[in-house]
Parts: sequence; structure tokens; C-alpha cells
Amino acid sequence: MLEGTKINSPSQMASVFDIAKDTVLFLVLSCYYILESLFWTLVPNAIRPMKSLKGDVVLVTGGGGGVGRQLAVKLARLGAKVVVWDISKEGLQKTCAAVIDEGYEIASYVVDLADRSAVYAAAEKVKKEVGKVDVLINNAGTVFGETLLDLSDSAIETTYKVNILSHYWTVKAFLPDMISSGKGHIVTVGSVAGLLGTYRCTDYSATKFATVGFHESLFTELRAHGHTTIHATLVCPYYINTGMFDGVTPRLMPMLEPDYVAETMIDSIRKNEVNCIMPGSVRYLLPLKCLLPAKMCWDLMHRVMKGPQSMMEFKGKPKAVAS
Repeated sequence: MLEGTKINSPSQMASVFDIAKDTVLFLVLSCYYILESLFWTLVPNAIRPMKSLKGDVVLVTGGGGGVGRQLAVKLARLGAKVVVWDISKEGLQKTCAAVIDEGYEIASYVVDLADRSAVYAAAEKVKKEVGKVDVLINNAGTVFGETLLDLSDSAIETTYKVNILSHYWTVKAFLPDMISSGKGHIVTVGSVAGLLGTYRCTDYSATKFATVGFHESLFTELRAHGHTTIHATLVCPYYINTGMFDGVTPRLMPMLEPDYVAETMIDSIRKNEVNCIMPGSVRYLLPLKCLLPAKMCWDLMHRVMKGPQSMMEFKGKPKAVAS
């Protein structure tokens, strides 16, 4: 009579108990995490604890202009040892001049981020000539702004090499030393276009979506292996007024200025934030693409936000600069 009755074994019962215990603990901690987040959101940066970057070696890719140049100047003012990489020698010279004019030192290297061997070679030079990199800011990016059928194969490959594959090479080059010293910070610069597909950006958006996945996976690896003193920050800004998106005419929000983006990025790094979306209001709109019907999302994008229309006058030229 009892032959068909399923009896839970002690191991199964223990498993159920463990799940219940961990769930209750998660719910209790969730309350704490939410309250902590609300508290720090309301506390002004001026009175909250911010980590010092003084003496830290900070490497910025795409440092030859735009946000990269602003980062270099602002980081130098904070006492960091700034290292900038860029494919443009002229751009690097202007960035170095801007930093040196303020009385600070800076190291620069001409690096083609699309060339893996060049990235590894430059990384070794930095280690020997400057020292261990404490903060890595993968800021460089490129965009061609063409529809899929107008994009050349080489343009697609270049976009992937610069916008995402270079992140693998730089992190693999500098992360081991961070782990050895127990100190480090990796900043991945994505884009709002990496959270919401954008017209004439099948290559750019796809690579920026990839940066989101790269950051989230890297973050889980660091935490799973106990490297809690090595931080990871994902930065997703809206269109930035650097010339990268010349001709674009956003309807609801103006382009962000490089100075603001750089300042916000540095604040986010000093607060050890995991995610930084600019402007902050965008993070409240993004869930709508999963919650609303697809046709409704398209109508919102096309009729209200006029996203595709804003990119139709794109006149920018592909540059390896801040995205």
C-alpha cells in the first residue's frame, strides 16, 4: 500500500531547509540593501565617504579627446598618476598639454586597440615604465553610423575590435596584478545604446550590449572568487557631445557634455558603484521595453521619442574616442 508513496530522503529535506533558510536571509538582507541604497542616494557627495585616487595609476583608453581628455585632467587634479592610450598621436599631445599646463605629470602611449598584440605590448611598457595599474578605464569607442546593409565588413570588425574585444585584452593584461595586490578597479564604458537598440547602430549597439554582459559576468567572477576589493563599474551614458554623434538631434533630452560625463564617472568610481547610467532618469524608462507590448514600445520610440529620426542626420566620422 505504501510502495507508491514518495518519501523525502534526509538529503532532500535538508536541501529544502537550506533553500528556505537562504531565502529568508536574502529577504532580510534585501531590506537592508534597499535602505542602504536609498540612504546613499539621498546623501550628497560632498558629505559621503569617497575613496582617494591619490597616487593610484589610472589608465584611460581613448584619452586623446572628448571624455577621455576630461578624465585625464580631472584625475590628475585628484593626485592620480594618469596614463592615456589613443590611436591619435595628435590627440594625445593635446591631452598631455592640457594636463601639463596645470602642473601635473602624465604618460601617454599611441596604441591601436584593434590590434591585440599592440595592446599587450603597450600594457607591458606601462607596467615597466609607470607601474601597476590600479584603475583601468576602458573608455575608447568607435561608431560608423550606417544601416546594416551599408556597413562594410571591415567597419563591423573594427567596431567589435575597439568597442569590446579590446576590453578582454586590457583586463587580461592588468587584472592579474590587481588580484596579486588585492586592489583594483575596472571601469567598462558602455552606452545607453547598449541597453536599448538604436537605429543605424547595429554594430555599435551590439558591441555596447556586449560590454554590459562583459561587466556583469566579470563582476560575478570577481565576487564568486572572493576578490571583493577589486571593484567593477559599468558606465552607460546617453549621447555625448564629443563630435562622435555629429548631426544627431535627440528630441526629449539634450546631449550630455563631456565635462559632466567625466565628473560623474569619477564620482561613481570613487563611490565604488557597480552601475552608472547617465542621465539617471533613463534607468526608470528602460524596464518599459520588457513590460510593454512590442508594438507599444515601437510607437513610443518612433512617435514620442523619435529615436530613429534623430539618427537620420548623423554626420559623425568613425573615431576611436569616448563613447
